[in-house]
Amino acid sequence: MFSLRLRTLFQAALLAALPLAQAAAPAAPAATNAATAPQGSLVIVGGGLKADNAEIWQRIVTLAGGPGARIAVLPSASANPERAGQWISERLNSYGAAAFVVPLSVRLADTDFRKVAEDAELASAVRSAGGVFFPGGDQSRITEALVRADGSRTAVLDAVWDVYRRGGVVAGDSAGAAIMSSTMFYAPNSVLATLRSGVADGRDIAPGLGFIGDDVFVDQHLLVRGRFARMIPAMLKKGYKVGLGIDENTAMVVDRRRQVEIIGVKGALLIDLTHATTDSARAGFNVSNAVLSYLDRGDRYDLATHTFTPAPEKAGGRLADGRELARQPVYSSDILGRNAVVELMENLVNNHENEAIGIATSGREMGEGVQPPAFQFTFRKTPDSVAYLKPETHNYSILNLRLDIRQLDAASEPVPVLSN
Repeated sequence: MFSLRLRTLFQAALLAALPLAQAAAPAAPAATNAATAPQGSLVIVGGGLKADNAEIWQRIVTLAGGPGARIAVLPSASANPERAGQWISERLNSYGAAAFVVPLSVRLADTDFRKVAEDAELASAVRSAGGVFFPGGDQSRITEALVRADGSRTAVLDAVWDVYRRGGVVAGDSAGAAIMSSTMFYAPNSVLATLRSGVADGRDIAPGLGFIGDDVFVDQHLLVRGRFARMIPAMLKKGYKVGLGIDENTAMVVDRRRQVEIIGVKGALLIDLTHATTDSARAGFNVSNAVLSYLDRGDRYDLATHTFTPAPEKAGGRLADGRELARQPVYSSDILGRNAVVELMENLVNNHENEAIGIATSGREMGEGVQPPAFQFTFRKTPDSVAYLKPETHNYSILNLRLDIRQLDAASEPVPVLSN
């Protein structure tokens, strides 16, 4: 079914982990069914999870059951699943887990991944674990390996869902984060190309595994790659009102009550399109009245009630009106650049100006003197805009900035250039 070497490694890891797992894994209820709301947690990592990020690794192990918890590692997304599976399992074990690698991938030689995905022994091993971890790579490989051609769940995927339903943790890094929503980016263009050309079902976006539910869109590598701008066209295409994009070496922990906690190094962007509109008469992609918030580490957001709670050390750090503010235009010539959107948001909340402008363009001619499309991002403070600050580290949480995006007319609207 799968190679002798991989079967041997899997069985050895399973036997080594079993005594610890029986004590540590969350207890399963007497009966579960697909209609039961999951009682488990999600740990959604934005990519680039470092080996020394103890806060995230330890949280995964704790949610899986604590010391000795068995965690199934599914390296299905990786181009080198054996190496990725070994690296992740070693990291988890260094933080107290008893992890084992599930040898299921379209990239494993001498295996039929379709048969492996239906293997009863493998499914049983996953089902008895306290957690599941999906490493990074290409998320399309995960769905190819775990979802049948008719869209139904394979035996192994059913087992993953059983872990989640009964109270275990499902964690994923990068590609493993992308699969968390019911729609995921599949083979997308660049962020700017997505603004120019939109998104197409089956090419740019495709069904994910939907652990977070059908109402929240998830993306990853967010701040370092300016991906908030590609989330909005995808959300509009599929009718999402709420989107969460998480940055690298950072995680969103989503509990059974759908409360989100940010842990790790940086933060996440919350996109709210509840009152957003588009103008079909205007050329190119456009959106008005989107709402953008930045959730920093330690912050919490309740997806059920749409309420925000700042990190405890920021609770008294709400920025007050009347404080001394800067007095110069707030502008970014590359709003899709590394961390540019958060830096602009921080500058805006500390400025007398109520509006900030960001520009996205490739800056290269498309031949025959034709300029590529450029997009203007206009951020505005509103009566609902709020910011919190932790002075010791200069970390901000920023809520409810309005965002409008429109394509500039190259013939009549030259790209604005302002001094930062």
